[in-house]
Amino acid sequence: MGRSQETFSKKEKEKARDKKRKDKEKKKEERKANPTKGQSLATMLAYVDENGNLTHTPPDLQRKKEVSIDEIAISVSRQEKVAERTTREGVINSYTESKGYGFIKDAHSQQAIFFHKSGLIDKVHLDDKVSFQVENTPKGLSAFDIRKLS
Repeated sequence: MGRSQETFSKKEKEKARDKKRKDKEKKKEERKANPTKGQSLATMLAYVDENGNLTHTPPDLQRKKEVSIDEIAISVSRQEKVAERTTREGVINSYTESKGYGFIKDAHSQQAIFFHKSGLIDKVHLDDKVSFQVENTPKGLSAFDIRKLS
């Protein structure tokens, strides 16, 4: 006697497909029974109460508060630029001369800052103390005007 061609997993997959199809048909019937298209505008509106919550009932006009236009502050707060140190100091953390880039560990923030050989003023090596300036690039901070400290 041969074994059945349908394995347990095949039967389970078939059951899952049938269940999914029946659920889809049930949802279709519910949509037909309760159509949302063509409803009046009043049923689709939502109102905001005095606490900022959405409700289905319109607000009570008797409780309405008058607000003068002068009390409303419409302005953009200006962020003042923080004056950063113009020249920073640090130590060359890594430098690959053949590839032309490396990283400086900032003495103040202990942050590794990228630099390219085009930003070098003096020739530098690993563990040299340097002074540099920082610019913000799309990829993050980048050091330039790098000078070796004696």
